[in-house]
Amino acid sequence: MTRRQDLLLGLLGAAAAFGVCEAVSRAGIVRRSYLPPASEVLARAVRLAGDPAFLDGAGVTLRAWALGLGLACAIAVPLGLLLGALPVVEAAVRAVLEFLRPLPSVALIPLVSLLLGSGTQTEVTLIAYASLWPVLFNTVYGLGETDPLAKDTLRAFGFGRLGVLLRVELPATAPFIAAGVRISAAVALILAVATEILSGFGQGLGIFIAQAQTETDGTRDVLAGVVWAGGLGLVIDGVLVGAERRLFAWAPEPRPGARKPERDRP
Repeated sequence: MTRRQDLLLGLLGAAAAFGVCEAVSRAGIVRRSYLPPASEVLARAVRLAGDPAFLDGAGVTLRAWALGLGLACAIAVPLGLLLGALPVVEAAVRAVLEFLRPLPSVALIPLVSLLLGSGTQTEVTLIAYASLWPVLFNTVYGLGETDPLAKDTLRAFGFGRLGVLLRVELPATAPFIAAGVRISAAVALILAVATEILSGFGQGLGIFIAQAQTETDGTRDVLAGVVWAGGLGLVIDGVLVGAERRLFAWAPEPRPGARKPERDRP
């Protein structure tokens, strides 16, 4: 399937979902207070693009998203390279990692809020924690998939451990790291919005959704905020996918049936 066909099918799926929601609401199958017509929600989402206060809040969410994701990458990539390069270290910390990884980040919001208070620090910390795992495990996996023949060739020419890492292992691992970053970007956006919804005050896209749900007939605004969150996630994913294809066009496509890097959830 070509990219154009894939895009066309995606648009057809979105149009079908839009039509179903519109028909269900207009026909009265579901009360409008629960499910407003999709056209009204979309129109409200478009009007929000001209609201400076809303755009400022969305900017606050994106700033926390970027800081948390950047912090996660700054920790996960060096740590993943260390664990992948030194199996003894990886074996020593495996139990700790397997204990921490399943902990849902949303459940840590009360604890982190108690330690750091309510604000950007809490949000960035939670985002970084949730975003850490996909990048970390993809880095370890990618390092383990490096061609051993290429490494042995460099060693035969007198290159040391650092030279092999920089010239062979790191370039071969880069596509896996990029895939982990793309997964973590979605996780980070989820955590950014969820943390703001649970905090209930301040600025942010999640704050807008939390405040809208307390208003009379605020379902339309809630869904419009959700449309914005989904749209931002779609744009971010599209940008990262495009960057991957440009930077790593040389990387082979995954073979059918081949083991894939681990996927994590918030």
